[in-house]
Amino acid sequence: MSQKTSVFSVEQFSCPVCLDLLKDPVAIPCGHIYSCPQCRQTFSPRPALAKNTMLAEVVEKLKKTKLKAAVPAGPGDVECDICTGRKHKAVKSCLVCLESYCQTHFERHEEFRSGKRHKVTDATGRLQQMICHQHDMPLLVFCRTDQQCVCMLCAMDEHKNHETVSTAAERTEKEKHLKETQSKLQQRIQQRQKDLEQLREAVESHKRSAQTAVEDSERIFTELIRSIERSRSEVTQRIRDQEKTAVSRAEGQMERLEQEIEDLKKRNSELEQLSQTDDHIHFLQSLQSLSAPPESTESISVSFLFSLDGVRESVCQLRHKLEDFCKEEMKKISGKILEIHLLSFTLDPNTAHKLLYFSDWEEVTFNNSHIQPYPDHPDRFDVYPQVLCRESVSGHCYWELEWRGSDVNISVSYKSISRKGSGYECFFGYNDQSWSLFCYPSSFSFWHNNKETKLPVPSSCRRIGVYVDHSAGTLSFYSVSDTMNLIHTVQTTFTQPLYPGFYVWGTVNLCNLAIIDDSEK
Repeated sequence: MSQKTSVFSVEQFSCPVCLDLLKDPVAIPCGHIYSCPQCRQTFSPRPALAKNTMLAEVVEKLKKTKLKAAVPAGPGDVECDICTGRKHKAVKSCLVCLESYCQTHFERHEEFRSGKRHKVTDATGRLQQMICHQHDMPLLVFCRTDQQCVCMLCAMDEHKNHETVSTAAERTEKEKHLKETQSKLQQRIQQRQKDLEQLREAVESHKRSAQTAVEDSERIFTELIRSIERSRSEVTQRIRDQEKTAVSRAEGQMERLEQEIEDLKKRNSELEQLSQTDDHIHFLQSLQSLSAPPESTESISVSFLFSLDGVRESVCQLRHKLEDFCKEEMKKISGKILEIHLLSFTLDPNTAHKLLYFSDWEEVTFNNSHIQPYPDHPDRFDVYPQVLCRESVSGHCYWELEWRGSDVNISVSYKSISRKGSGYECFFGYNDQSWSLFCYPSSFSFWHNNKETKLPVPSSCRRIGVYVDHSAGTLSFYSVSDTMNLIHTVQTTFTQPLYPGFYVWGTVNLCNLAIIDDSEK
């Protein structure tokens, strides 16, 4: 069944003055709707008016149809400026009337302006930005001299001798640059996508390499432990074998000695009995045979029952040698692992105190005789001679620096550390925002949240290595020379990215570290 279509249009039942549908339509003798100015016929006396019930019903149905067709304005939509009650979604905006219209009111607007069309655009909430606040006229001209949109009056007044074009012409010109910019952005996006893919592949490769390194290390250390266990068993077995041989030999000698002692005791007993006899003849005859002592065994020696203290000392020496060897080799292994996380940093001049001088972006020196002409900046330390690096640390990272002078503080800090004033909240190591190694020629100490940990002084320690494992909450400082020696390590929880920072009362130089490929040597 075909749908019924209305033979009436909404315009037939709309007020030609306000463009809204009629509310309480009444008929007047001329046949029009009160007070419609369509024929402007006058009546005298004033006619009595009565509501046109049938017409009112038709208007009510049209209202419902119109409400169904119109789309109410939702969050973020531009509202119609003409609608009363619930606002409908605007579809067009007039740059002359400075109003936005729903479809119905826009059609009325176009009908009334059919003789002279106004400039309209898609509905926008930026009408006020498209109008000159001085002259309440559309911004139709672009001043290239001042690089701004102006109205026609502004173009003839303040911008009279400037280079001006229409906004449409300027847009055409700018669109050329826009396309060039978009082309460059597309190239950059493609390059960055390629970089991202390479980084992902590198991450996967690194994970595989790390897993292989862990498995190989576990296997090698397991074999090493087994080798040590075999050596331990071998030494134990040799000691037991020597013990068994020596004890067996000693037990044989002990058995013969015991037999000899028995024989001697027996001879002594016989001599004692002989000494008690009164028979002189018997005494003299027996004495000759009893006077010869029993045959003696070989001489006794205990030299083969030597002490095994020497073995214990040898094993202790082996332990010390193994420990020393493992320490040295572990330093080398740790160094190789740290090299994997090398990162170069640059000092941020916007954070540097005005008494700090940069010879380049990797070396900073305290100079109290000359204030640097740095501009004011919210990130700049204004009391303490401190500086932060541009780059942050949020994963594994290792870097080195050299220092000289009376003292420096080697720190890591959250970016949120305070910069202005002389309070502890601005001083590295004296607040919960920073961790700092205080370095003096004769003393070292570690500070965090105004708590000090005194440390032994590494001899001639002028090169410091810093290692951070952000996720594990590990911060370590190393004395670096031919070998690496741990100065201090901290286990904590980091809640923000860390920035290397320095309190400088001397000179700090960030070292450029390069990974050396052994195959290229």
